[in-house]
Amino acid sequence: MRTFRYKQNRLQQLRGFCAVVEALSVSRAASRLNLTQPTVSLQVQSLERDLAATLFERRGPKIELTFDGQLLYELARPLVEGLSTLDQEFDARRNNLERGKLAIAAGESTIHYVLPRAVQQFASKHPGVALTLNNVTGKQGLEQLRDRVVDFCVGPMLDTPADIAFEPVVAFDPVLIAALGHPLARVKKVSLRDISRYPLILPPRHLSTWRQVEMVFLQRGLPYEVRLEMGGWEVIKRYVELGMGISIVMSVCLTGRDRLEVIPVNRYFPKRVYGVVSLNTRTLSPQAREFIALFKESLSKVQVSGARGYRRG
Repeated sequence: MRTFRYKQNRLQQLRGFCAVVEALSVSRAASRLNLTQPTVSLQVQSLERDLAATLFERRGPKIELTFDGQLLYELARPLVEGLSTLDQEFDARRNNLERGKLAIAAGESTIHYVLPRAVQQFASKHPGVALTLNNVTGKQGLEQLRDRVVDFCVGPMLDTPADIAFEPVVAFDPVLIAALGHPLARVKKVSLRDISRYPLILPPRHLSTWRQVEMVFLQRGLPYEVRLEMGGWEVIKRYVELGMGISIVMSVCLTGRDRLEVIPVNRYFPKRVYGVVSLNTRTLSPQAREFIALFKESLSKVQVSGARGYRRG
């Protein structure tokens, strides 16, 4: 407490001292500071006592700076002026969207399909902000978030830890994709048992898609076979086109130009909810808040694009 009071007193002392120097009068300085003359006189005297220095030479009603007084004024003036404008400067900088940095963690599919429009809009509106997209898994993204490497993450989240906030933003439907002419395309109402008869192509086992697909088959007591593991929906779609297997993907990855049979399977598999992942204890920067707002605005267009990929209802 004593240290805090000392610092508060020193600030008042320096403010009073600078006002006296600039006004060349204790009374005029007191009027300018809305203080009494004795108060300002005490501030200057206590400053002289604390520094063991004579700051003014007093010649009757006139005062003049000593060498020590001039030296202290040169040091104190920028500090006092800086503190006077601190609130305005702080406010201006905290709301400044024209410069700064923004780092976001997301998986490959999220970066490829979900974020492009928001990234394009943000970069166009705020070219002075250095934007970084870290292509990482969900687990790595959480590590980077906790280590303050990124401002926030974007993607799906199955389990939310206690220190993490997840704001759902958009959900995409699961669809089954198969090569053109695949036997499942001729089935009027595809069942989960029908799907289980064909080998699957899925993302690597440690990612959330595998976990969700596995959970659905296990709950129904049905066997399933994963023929290939590979990362990225574009790669998966390519191998499905070649007839290497079928896959469960999210509708957002469909372009309408894919040479695929597309079968809705939301009766069996859950929607994939994408959102913003942040730390509970961390306040987002204005750059982060602006990006998130643009991200939310862009999603309706992303969903329309994904819906064009449906061949069957």
